[in-house]
This record gives sequence, structure tokens and C-alpha cells, in this order.
Amino acid sequence: MVTVQPRRFLILTAVLLSTLSLSLTVAAASVALPSIATDLRAGLADTQWIVNGYIATFASFMLAAGSLADRIGRRRVFTAGVAVFAVAGALSAAAWNVVLLDVLRLIAGVGGAAAASSGVAILASAFGGPARIRAFGLLGTTLGIGLSFGPTIAGLLIDWLGWRAVFGAPAIAVLIVLFLAPTLPESRAPGSRSVDWAGTTSFTLSLLLLVFAFIEGPESGWSSAVILAAFIGSAVLMAVFVAVERRQQHPMFDLSLLTNPRFIGLSLAGAAILSIPFPLVVYLPSYLTNVLGMSPGAAGATLLLLTGPVLILPMLGSVITKWITPRAVVVLAVALAAIGAGWLTVLEPDASLTTLAGPLLTIGLGFGVATGLVDGVAIGSVHPDRAGTAAGMFNTVRLAIETIAIAVVGAVLAGSTGGRLAEPGFTSGMNTVLWWMAGIGTALAIALVPVLLRKSRATELAVAS
Repeated sequence: MVTVQPRRFLILTAVLLSTLSLSLTVAAASVALPSIATDLRAGLADTQWIVNGYIATFASFMLAAGSLADRIGRRRVFTAGVAVFAVAGALSAAAWNVVLLDVLRLIAGVGGAAAASSGVAILASAFGGPARIRAFGLLGTTLGIGLSFGPTIAGLLIDWLGWRAVFGAPAIAVLIVLFLAPTLPESRAPGSRSVDWAGTTSFTLSLLLLVFAFIEGPESGWSSAVILAAFIGSAVLMAVFVAVERRQQHPMFDLSLLTNPRFIGLSLAGAAILSIPFPLVVYLPSYLTNVLGMSPGAAGATLLLLTGPVLILPMLGSVITKWITPRAVVVLAVALAAIGAGWLTVLEPDASLTTLAGPLLTIGLGFGVATGLVDGVAIGSVHPDRAGTAAGMFNTVRLAIETIAIAVVGAVLAGSTGGRLAEPGFTSGMNTVLWWMAGIGTALAIALVPVLLRKSRATELAVAS
């Protein structure tokens, strides 16, 4: 037993450090966008790919990377993913034009997906029982730290060293992970299925074309041939994806889960809980710096009002479930995020920190109280034999909708500001986006009440008996 514990510590250190780097880079890159745009003389469309490209490839390759890890070895895929992420990050720090930076971020997303999916599998195989619960609790806390302090750390790095440090620092951090990688145990899943490359390719290209259309639409014109072709191509590829999945013996997406209203409702709730705060994480730093005149460090610190609650509130969510059901907490979280978005429409070109604090904390409360909880409730809504597939579908759908939401918000802001993310037009564009967030979130929360809070027939019969 004594000889096992040090190895478990190394496993935990490697996976948690890689997780911290992956989550930091998403939030940190958002704060760096105004500085990157100025330094590389880049337009809004080009800089949007820095965040959207990373998230899109990360979301698209999660399931494929997990299947590949089960087949050829989780340590092997984890090491390769971390290496790709590190190299792409180092090259991003040295990028001399925005197109190269965009391509490198797409590649970093693929590496991040491989590291994340295989890292979770390594933890699950190395820990069992109460130790596994503690390990995954630390994993959730680490994600919270990365998301919460990413903007603040990025702001400080930019103030001290410039925007390149935002990509260089995580790359340096994961070098420690590469050093630890040979000590990790190798494992495979007995009888694991082959990678669904046809499904992965069609889904990835469909998502990227849709994101491309929303990012490039304001500049190229929504009726231009390129943009219309992108929308049509995305729809065709999504239809191909559905057709491929229906014919697969072991599909990437189990489409039969779409007949489960509770699973669909929880998936949409999870997406909403991310899709309201994350576009703000991406674009609010530009508002704080370009309109309110804050420094990158001050903008990053202000975002703690939005992201900070995720550090402590997941624990509160588990406490609340002693009095109300977990599904009710999920509905409450969606409602809080919607209320916060509506409240934040008080944005003005001279808004103060006091004005922003209440709305940002309210959105953060909705985001934080359901983090982790909604995942468990969603996966618990299906049969245990399908839990793995449900988890993959839930996370992929959530990340895909988040990516689309960020792209749509960027398109609205590009149209209202002429692609400058500055006044005139920035405040009105942000308020338009926030009203839409509030409206969609409110409608979803109302629609979820009968789906999630109604007792199932089995429960009613059990109570009656």
C-alpha cells in the first residue's frame, strides 16, 4: 500500500496540472484578445477564431479521443495530447500573424481534447471507491480554479509581460506533465470499440462551417456566396452525421437518447448554464478595456465576480439538494443566469463596478450552483449501461452549443460596432445580446419545469403503494 500511494499522487498531479492548463487557456485568451488585435493588426473575425477555434475542435474531438484512448492506451493518448497542446501553445506565443495563431489554436484544441478525455479515464482506472470520489472532486475544483482565476492571471500576465505570456505560461506548465507522463500507468478498455471517424469528421466540419459563417458573416455579408455556402454545407454535413450515426454499430452519438425528454432537457440546461456566462467571459473584457477604460489586469479581476462563484458554489448545490431535488436546482440555476443577464442590461458607457457587481454575481451564482450537479443528474437520467455514451453526448452537445453561442454573440457585436468592439455601438450591441440571453434562458427555465420537476409514473406508483 505504501508503494502505491506515491504513484497515485503523481497520477493526480499530472492530470490536475493538465486540467488547470486547459481551463486557464480558454479564459485567459479572452482577456488577451484586445491586445492581440492591436499588436497583430487583426480584425474582429480573425481574433474570434483564437477562442472559438480552440473550443470548436476541443468539443468535436472529445469523443473520438476517448475512443482512441480506450483502444491504443490512455497514457499514450494523454501524453500525445499534452505534447500537442504544449507545442501549439509555445508556437502561439511566438506567432507573428493572426492567421498562424488561429491555426495553432485549432491544433491546441485537438490536443486539449485528447488530454482531457484520456486524463479522466486515467483517473477513473487508477482510483476506486471513496478515493475516486475525492479525485474527481479535486478535478472539479481544479476546473473551477482555472475558469475563475484565468481572466485575472491573464490580465496580470498581459500587464507585466504582454499577451504572448498568456499562451506561453500554460505551455511551460504542461512540460511538468510531460516529465511525469512516463510514470503514469497504461490502461485500455477491454473490447473497446473502434473510433467513429466518419461521425467525428462530419460533426467537426459541420460545427466549424457553422462557426465560420457566424464569424465571417458580418464582414463578408450574410447573403454572400461564401457565407450561404457555409450555412448550407454545415446543414448538409449535419444530415450526413445523423445518417452515419444511424448506420453505425457503435455510434459516436446514441441518437435514441434523443427520445428521452429528461435527458434532452438537462442537456439544454447544461448548455444554457454555460452559454450565458462564457460569451461574457470572451467579450466583456473588451468592453471593460475599450469602453470603460480598465487595464487588462483590472478587467480580469472584475470577471472574478462572474467566474469566482464556481469555486465555492458547487458545494452549496449539494447542500441545497437536502431540501429540494437536484433537478429543481438545475431549473433554478438556469433562471438565475437568465435573471442576471436581464439585470446586466444596465450597461452604459460609464458603468461602474458597483453597477456590474449584482448582475455578474447573479449569473455566477447560476453558473456555480449547478456546476458538476447538472452533469450527474443528466447521466443519472439514463440507464446505467448507457452512462458512458450519455456523458459523451452531454459534454459534446454542451460544448458545441457554447461554441455556437460565442460565435453568434460575436456576430451581433461585430454588426453593431463595425467590427471594432468599441463605441459607438458596443453598449447597444451588448445589451441586445443580454436581452436575448435573458429571454431564451427564461423560456427554457419555464419549459424545463414540467419536464424536470414532474414526477415520473414509476415514482408516483411507488409513492401510492
